[in-house]
Amino acid sequence: MKDMTKGNEGKLIFYFTLPMLIGNIFQQLYNTVDSAIVGRFLGKDALGAVGASFPIMFLLISLVIGFTMGASVLISQYFGAKDFDKLKKTIDTTYIVIFFASIAITFIGIIFSGPILRLIKTPEEIIPQAKAYLDVIFLGMIAMFGYNTISGVLRGVGDSKTPLYFLIIATGINIVLDLVFVVVFKWGVAGAAWATVIAQAFSFLASIIYLNKSHEVLKFNIKNMVFDKEVFIKSLKLGLPSGIQQMLFSFGMMAMQTMVNNFGADTIAAFTAATRIDSFASMPIMNFGAAISTFVAQNMGANKPERVRKGYISSVLMSAAISIAVSLVIAIFGRQMLVIFSNDANVIDIGMNYLTIVSSFYVIVSTMFITNGVLRGAGDAIFPMISSLLSLWIIRIPVAYILSPKIGSNGIWWSIPIGWCFGLVLSLGYYKLGKWREKVVIKVDSQIKADEKDKEKIGFPEEAI
Repeated sequence: MKDMTKGNEGKLIFYFTLPMLIGNIFQQLYNTVDSAIVGRFLGKDALGAVGASFPIMFLLISLVIGFTMGASVLISQYFGAKDFDKLKKTIDTTYIVIFFASIAITFIGIIFSGPILRLIKTPEEIIPQAKAYLDVIFLGMIAMFGYNTISGVLRGVGDSKTPLYFLIIATGINIVLDLVFVVVFKWGVAGAAWATVIAQAFSFLASIIYLNKSHEVLKFNIKNMVFDKEVFIKSLKLGLPSGIQQMLFSFGMMAMQTMVNNFGADTIAAFTAATRIDSFASMPIMNFGAAISTFVAQNMGANKPERVRKGYISSVLMSAAISIAVSLVIAIFGRQMLVIFSNDANVIDIGMNYLTIVSSFYVIVSTMFITNGVLRGAGDAIFPMISSLLSLWIIRIPVAYILSPKIGSNGIWWSIPIGWCFGLVLSLGYYKLGKWREKVVIKVDSQIKADEKDKEKIGFPEEAI
């Protein structure tokens, strides 16, 4: 556990971000290895099928992502306030909600993925492969949600290292099984999906064993779990705006995917490969945003708002430096990276256009993510939702729709950084107003202190908090 309410703000955020970053790099390897092996061994149509599947998967899990984000803020604030009774209730309630949500999404995904693929104008020749990939992924929803929920709980109480260890091992399993199922057994794109599901299941089971042996308050015990209506409503209020944002964002991504699909299989394959590289490149950005949310939530929960501004400035500077370095790496080695996914010259050229345009604006999006992370950590989830949706639906999609008939797929690529610039202006303006400081979810009684016996009893020794 890591108490982020004392100590140097910049160092705390950096060292908290680092394990998350490494972990997310390995997690992203799930999709990237799938895409690379599929593209190299099964061809560009199969690569396009995997890429076309992502917006549908993201659409169906978006509301659940929002709920877990809300729960994570509550967990961090209760941990910062040392209210371990509410912390335990929040964790139990989160587990229960995620379990039933994963079952529902499994059935919905398997039933409706085919019609949605046709709705977004996926080329008929790749629909069977995309459907096969999605069906297997949806069968593994419980494992995927379970692991990511436990990881979110651990990060909420300041532990970003433990999930990393399980994830590194799981990624190795995924890579080996990808090669076995796709190359040796010839299971096609379904084999790549099965490799991912099995690896995620390992991460989930390993994290449960760890929790049950190490943390009484975080313990994963189905028989003793208690659903707390008050906590559920608070998590919903915090998470629903983010969930709606994620859902509407996924609709926007489907609209973007539809425009990409109109340009044919080469552009779909290029978009899939380039976005896999883009996902790696943008990970420092997203992880600093997640880290500042935990930092802000703990410090607002502990009634220490003066530390928030220092942490914000440190995060912006660190993220900007990393973003510039990443942009330079992509500019120099982007083409070589794309070759990992496809040998097709046209696919590589289209993908390089995407990377060149988008990577030039990583500094902009990093500042936007961190600013929105501050707002969410303080409990203000509404404005980041509004800002993100406006930048997507008012700017990005219309710009892509206007430019793509004139300059081809580059018009879609240019709409992405233009939307980022608009979103950053909105987020910075709202941050300066300062109203987010009034949105903290819990009120702290500075006289309430947990004694050392109570701390040890619930599984948080003194050095941990």
